[in-house]
This record gives sequence, C-alpha cells and structure tokens, in this order.
Amino acid sequence: MNPTARMIMLTAALGALLTGCSVKVEDAVQPEAAKTPTAAGETAEGGRAKETKPAPKETAGKETAAKEAAKPAGEDKPAADAKKSGSGEAQPKDPAAGADGAAASASKPAAGGSAKPDGADASAGAAKPADSAKNAAPAPRNPAAAAVGSAASKPAPAQGTGDRKALSWYYMKKPKGQVPSFPGETKSYPQGTKALWVGTGKKVYLTIDTGGPLGDTKLLLKSLRDNKAKANFFIAGYNVKKDPDFVRQLVKDGHLVANHTMTHSDMNEQTDEQIVKEIKDYEKLYKEVTGENIQPYFRFPYGRYNMHILKTVSDMGYTSVFWSTAMRDWEPRKNGAEDPYNDIMNNLHDGNIILMHQGSPENIQALDRIIKEVRKAGYEFALLTDIKPPATP
Repeated sequence: MNPTARMIMLTAALGALLTGCSVKVEDAVQPEAAKTPTAAGETAEGGRAKETKPAPKETAGKETAAKEAAKPAGEDKPAADAKKSGSGEAQPKDPAAGADGAAASASKPAAGGSAKPDGADASAGAAKPADSAKNAAPAPRNPAAAAVGSAASKPAPAQGTGDRKALSWYYMKKPKGQVPSFPGETKSYPQGTKALWVGTGKKVYLTIDTGGPLGDTKLLLKSLRDNKAKANFFIAGYNVKKDPDFVRQLVKDGHLVANHTMTHSDMNEQTDEQIVKEIKDYEKLYKEVTGENIQPYFRFPYGRYNMHILKTVSDMGYTSVFWSTAMRDWEPRKNGAEDPYNDIMNNLHDGNIILMHQGSPENIQALDRIIKEVRKAGYEFALLTDIKPPATP
C-alpha cells in the first residue's frame, strides 16, 4: 500500500475513535434534573425541580387560640370559651407576683384565673386545655419566696400520677350572664372536699390576690370605702410582713383576708410537711399582725394543685377558693383601665367569683367604676362566708 492510502486509512480510524469518545463525555455531564425522575412532593417547573411545601397544620393555631381565648383565668391565662379560661393565676408583671391567675384565668386556661400572679394562670382567666396536667406549663418561680425560705428549693415529692397528677384551674366562658363551665375534675373531688368556684344568686365575690406588688393601696382602700363594698383578699405571707398596717386596715374595714401561703410557691413541688408548714406559718403570722384567728379560706398559688393537696388543705379545715372570672392582669393592659372593666362586665353572672390582682395599676384605677356598674347591673358585693361550698360526690 502506498503512503498516501495508508495516511487516509489512519485518519479515518482516528476520526471514528474521537467521535465515540465525545458521545461518552456528553452523557457524563448531562444535567441531573433531566435524568432524575420528579420526587414525590415536588413539581417539575421549567426543567427545574420545585419543592411544594406542605400546608401548615391548623392544630397548633387552634390550640393556641383556645388557650388565649379567655387562660385567665387564667387566670387566667384568660379563660377560653370553648375557650378555656382560666388560670387567673398567670405571669405577673413583677417576677415576685408569681402566679397570682391565671390561667390564670380563668378565662384559659380555665379561667381561672389567679395570675401568673394567681390566678394564671392565668388567665386571668387564662384558658387551659381539659387535660390540665399534660398541658399546664410550669408555674413561674417566685423570687420573693427565696427571701423567706422557699419550700420549693427542697426535694419535691413524686408527682404526675394518681392523686398527685398536677392540675391547673380554668373555666370555659359562656355568653354574658351565663355561668361558665368548669374543669371535669371537679366531679372527681373526694367526698367532703371543701372547695368552691362560684356562688348563686345576684351576688359577686371580688377576690383580690397579692402574690406580687402591693400596688396603690391607698386608692384601693378608698375605692372600696367610698362605695361601701366588701372584698376578699388572698395576700402572700411576705406581703403581710412587708405592709402589716395595710392588712390591719383591711380587717378593720370588714374585708376578709385569707391564707395564700407564706412563699407563694407551686404546691405541686412541695412535700406534705412543707405544705402544712406554709399554711400553719401563715396562720401564726396573721394572728400576730391582726390579733385575730384567720378565716378558713385558702387559694392555691398560680391556681395549681392536685387531688392529694386539695384533700390535705380540706382536712386542715380550709375551703379552697377558685374563680369564675379572671383576666391577664399580670401584664400591662393595652387599653388601660378600660380592659379590666370590660373583662368583668362582659362575664358578669350569678355568684361570680372574680379574680383580680392587686399589683395591676389598671385594676385599681378601674375599681371604683367596676363597683358602681356591677351594682347598676343588679348585683351586690359579698364575702366568701356567704357561699355554701357545692356538694361533692
């Protein structure tokens, strides 16, 4: 073969070899999107995979709305209407306010509302879910308690099951004029338990908790005195020590001052011995300050309790007092004194036990107007001694 023919054959062979290589290289860099099937949950768009995000769950939103609806109640947090209201003992403005309701209102959870000043719960009326033990958030610690030897700093008893299952008070608000619904556990209170949460007839029971700041005591006393209205006070022991003259004046003016423990601590975290000491030490202090024996009424700090403690308190001769109206008054009120006024007037009902926190300046500013308008609505103010505890199973 001559040199020219040989060169032509070599050139053709080399061209074929290069063509095969180019095809393989092109396959190797093919775009991934073109090769990979569209995955579940994705939609192909413009040659590029686009992720379709799942729709947000509505459950959490509904649950939050239910808790805030009232959860007071309290307390608290404010109460919920199917909203559970309640925990009148709820988060206080002042850390020392602890829960005096929330949930606590009662208007959450359950309303209950002791703040988490008492009756946060709440809620003021803060709304609480039906299964309080599962959903109730730990009550805030009270710094003031440490100053008087907080029982909560000691080992806590086993809890969470049986009669030590943690509960938080709440109520479920109904239309104006109707008595709210209350926690299902009230139907399981042991025989002979002394507890009350609503009265009967055209009477309103104003209960004022002081687990936090004492607030404007002069304006408070003046508003009650000018209107000749009686109120029921649950004052933590460290506040009794802080202003004994205020407590003496309340007693002199005919108001009821009842036991709210010495340290305003969550009693679910205390031993039986600590619980008894909290209550007994308060009795002794009250006697030293006023010269009188204390009235046998008691309110759980933060509206938090369990069946075992409820029975313990009852066996000591005390009636535990919950609530049927509360508000988020441990926080600044957006519309000033107008908010507590509306909270109370819009939930006014027969036998209404109102949880209000003394440390809220808006409450004290609105008190004179509240008393006058409640009376115009046909109700009178009364002391807890007028209520007969509801029959227990």
